[in-house]
Order: sequence, then C-alpha cells, then structure tokens
Amino acid sequence: MSDLDDVLARLKTLHPLMIDLSLGRIERLLAKLGNPHLSLAPVVQVAGTNGKGSATAMMRAMLEAAGQRVHVYTSPHLVRFNERISVATAVGGGQHRSLPIAEDRLVALLERVEAVNAGDPMTFFEITTAAAFLAFAETPADAVLLEVGLGGRLDATNVIPQPRLTVIMPVSMDHADKLGDTVAKIAGEKAGILKRGVTGIIARQDEDALPVIQNAARRAGAGLKIWGQDFETFEQNGRMVYQSEARLLDLPLPALIGTHQISNAGAAIAAVLELSELGLEEAAIAHGLRTVEWPARMQRLSSGPLAGLLQPGSELWLDGGHNPAGAAALSETLVSLEERTPRPLVLVMGLMGQKDARGFLGHFRGLARGLTAVPIPGAHEATHAPEALAEIAREMGFEVRVAGDVPAALADVEREGGPKRIVICGSLYLAGHVLALQRGDRTQSN
Repeated sequence: MSDLDDVLARLKTLHPLMIDLSLGRIERLLAKLGNPHLSLAPVVQVAGTNGKGSATAMMRAMLEAAGQRVHVYTSPHLVRFNERISVATAVGGGQHRSLPIAEDRLVALLERVEAVNAGDPMTFFEITTAAAFLAFAETPADAVLLEVGLGGRLDATNVIPQPRLTVIMPVSMDHADKLGDTVAKIAGEKAGILKRGVTGIIARQDEDALPVIQNAARRAGAGLKIWGQDFETFEQNGRMVYQSEARLLDLPLPALIGTHQISNAGAAIAAVLELSELGLEEAAIAHGLRTVEWPARMQRLSSGPLAGLLQPGSELWLDGGHNPAGAAALSETLVSLEERTPRPLVLVMGLMGQKDARGFLGHFRGLARGLTAVPIPGAHEATHAPEALAEIAREMGFEVRVAGDVPAALADVEREGGPKRIVICGSLYLAGHVLALQRGDRTQSN
C-alpha cells in the first residue's frame, strides 16, 4: 500500500490552484462514486470565520456524552492529515468516540477516489472531501458534523442537499481575496449553506453580518434561531447559564478557555437541542462542556520539551487564532488572565502572508510587552517573513526580536529572567508545528 505522504503529494498535482471555489467538479466526482454524500447520517453543517472548530468540538463532546456515534470533518489539520476525518469508533462499554481515521484506511479511500477521478482537474480539498464522504457513508453513525473549509456557498462541503441543521459561527474579515472585502460580502458567502426547510443556528454576529444572513435565510426559505434573540449564554457565579424561550440550563463553564467560548457554547447547545430526535439531556450537555478538548485554542503547554525551556513561574500558551477577530478573542482572554495572575506578556508569532498583521497586532497594544517573530516551517503558501513582521511590530511600538525557530525564541525570551506569560500565536500552521515538536512528530503538509 502507498504511503500517505506520497498519496497526498500526488493529489496536490491534480489542480494548479490550492483553492478554486466551485461545486461542479466535486458533484461530478461524487456521482462517479455513487453519491456517498446522499447516504450519510443526519448532517450538521458548520460555517463561520471564527469558532467553527470550537463549536464542532463542543457538539461532538455533548453528543458522545449522550451515547451518540459521531463522524466529524474539519480542516486544516494540525499535525497529521487524518485528524481531518474522524470516524465514530467503539471504545468499549457501549461507548463510541470520534477518532482520526486509520492511515491505512485513509490511503485506501484516497486511492479509490483518485482512480475514479482518473486524472481530471480536482482540488486537493475536493478530493479529500469526497474521501471523507465515503468513510462516513460506509461507517454507521447517528450524526455527521461537517465543517466548511472556506466560505460556504461554493465550498466542497456544500453539496449536501438537505442537511439536518446548519450553524453559522461569528463572521469577520478573513480570506478577503476569495470571499469579499467587507464583512457583509463574506457573510453572504457563509450564508450560502442555508437551505429551504432547514433550521439555521446563528451565533453572535457582527452588526454588518446578521442582516445579510437574515436576508439570505428569507430567500432560501430557511428558519433561523439567532443568538441574542432566540437563545443566549452568559457567565453567572462561576457557572454558565443557557437561556431560550423553551429552556433554562445551569451549566459548567466550557473547558475551552476564554470568554468567547461562552457564546460559542451557546450556539453549540442550541444546535444539539435542535436535534430533538437524539434526546440530549442536561447531564450530557454538562458533561460535554466539562470534557471538551480542542488543541491549539488557548492551550496551556505545561509539560514537554518546549515547556522545559522555561524558567520556574513562567507560563507557555498556544493559540491558533490568525485574524483580527481571533486576536480580539485572544487578547480578551489574556486580559482576564492578567487580572487574576499578573505576568509580563510576550508573543512568539508567525503569520501567513495574506493575513492582516497590523489588524492582528493592534489588539495587543498596551498588553504585550514584546514580540518575537518566527518562521512557519512547511507552510504551503507565502508567509510574512519574520523580519518584515518584526518591522511592522516595531513601528507599532512593540519591543521586537527575531528568532530562527520556536525553541530559539523561547530560550531568547527566558534569558531576561523572571516569570513571564509567553503565548505562541498567529497561525494554525505554526500551532501544528509546535504540537509536533511537543510530540516529537512531524507535521504533514496542509
């Protein structure tokens, strides 16, 4: 059997563009495969600029706590490609967990899709999405959580004609070159997942995004349940309250750190409650919130080789936020940490080339003492050169360093002495590289 890295490299040659938003190619491919996307368990499709992964992780944890079998499709991966396709797997005691697909099975599926495609132009994301549909169609489940790759309207995941539910997480500026140069235009693309007769759960939105989503729902004939109108969540006395017209739940705070995760949790809870046929009880929702895991989202690295480079009293955190809205959520969380346990804050940062460096860094003015810019190893597209990123940060008033890699950056920062709060941020690709360093593994290219 072929090596997964070889298969992935070969598939990337099928189309000259990494991203070419269209539905025609994948629809033709799926037809040749027998339309596996029409044979899935009920699908919850999730779009949005920020919070898709967190909400999907919370929904999965809640559903699994209720004994449901759940398939999950996400992107990009952090370390290994098979993280993108998680399949409901029996783990004993009548319980199932959504686990990354075995690499040998993934290779077999990709080669099946490749053979049927017969060399036709097909983007990497399209052909791997087709493989995910095959995996999900051939393994029994109670629900499929399907995360949109980019946008929504023309994303390869948007071939599901009648999902059970759609979810739109917060929309903000990102991928403006492909989705539009305003929040309203981007919201219109995200709203392309709304379908006639299918309820859409709408998370907390920018004031420019919500009217666009509401208008798109009216045109599509989709019903909406909207954060702040039909449901809401808030912190109270160290707990989280979920409130809607029908339910009032007293719940634990989500295990994922950050005040933004409270509103993300609201959308996830509204979604699982909408799946009334699965009959989730409050206990399962609470258990899911307590146990949810989602790497590289304000993740504390308290052990391992990187944490070992720190002096006593210093903290090391990892966050994959990579746009101004993600930076806003991260900075708000760091302000909260600073209020509880003051520490000088230093950012170790890498950024992809199309990202808004000034918009990202603006949220840390007056909060972060310094910044060390690092390269992003193995990135599939242009990145901000560390020297260029450092110059932007210097112009914005940050104390700046440049380092050749993350370990060198940490060692350089810690030479100053004294406890610090160090946050590695700016890119999911950089986050994946950091997690690979922690595991002694290597990342597979996205």
